Amino acid sequence: MTRIVNLAAFYTLVIVMAIMAVLRPVAAAEPLHILVLGDSLSAGLGLPAREAFPARLEAALRAKGHDVAVINAGVSGDTTAGGKARINWSLAGPPRPGAVIVALGSNDALRGIEPAETRANLDAIIGAVRAAGLPALLAGMKAPRNFGADYVREFEAVFPALAARYDALYYPFILEGVALDPALNQADGIHPNERGVARMVAGILPLAEQLVARARAKAAP
Repeated sequence: MTRIVNLAAFYTLVIVMAIMAVLRPVAAAEPLHILVLGDSLSAGLGLPAREAFPARLEAALRAKGHDVAVINAGVSGDTTAGGKARINWSLAGPPRPGAVIVALGSNDALRGIEPAETRANLDAIIGAVRAAGLPALLAGMKAPRNFGADYVREFEAVFPALAARYDALYYPFILEGVALDPALNQADGIHPNERGVARMVAGILPLAEQLVARARAKAAP
């Protein structure tokens, strides 16, 4: 009799555990991590961390219903050569990104670096991103006009050409609507203030949503 009671209790426990397993909420999936590989415009120079471009972009995407975490891999003063040097370990994580926004080139332009060098560095960066099987969004940059028309033309042609080569999403100018507007920049006239960052995010947000969609499609079974 005791053995029968024990067996009944055992089977009852098994059934209860099975029911609990069915009813237990499914653990939330990991958010999509988006790496922003950039310079001071991404790092948020002169701003609190919560006001930097990656943090504000994350908030904007979450407000649109996207479960994302945006990684701030901006380094003030960085050139495309610096980005090339750190892209592989940036992709390795942790956390490992599921998509990448490349926002480099402003310091190349300010220093008058040869467009061919900028192109080679960005080519290596985006190539590494695609080799890792990740979608990319390339944010372009304008060149200072004082370097002459030839330099401006060659430099600015780098970005759309690479976006087309790698089928990357392309946002022509990360400072669109912000550059040269004193109301949207800090005292140095170069780095955006909080309002400027908000404008940057608003401009790139539609493409960032497309980036999320591409990343989710790649991750789907």
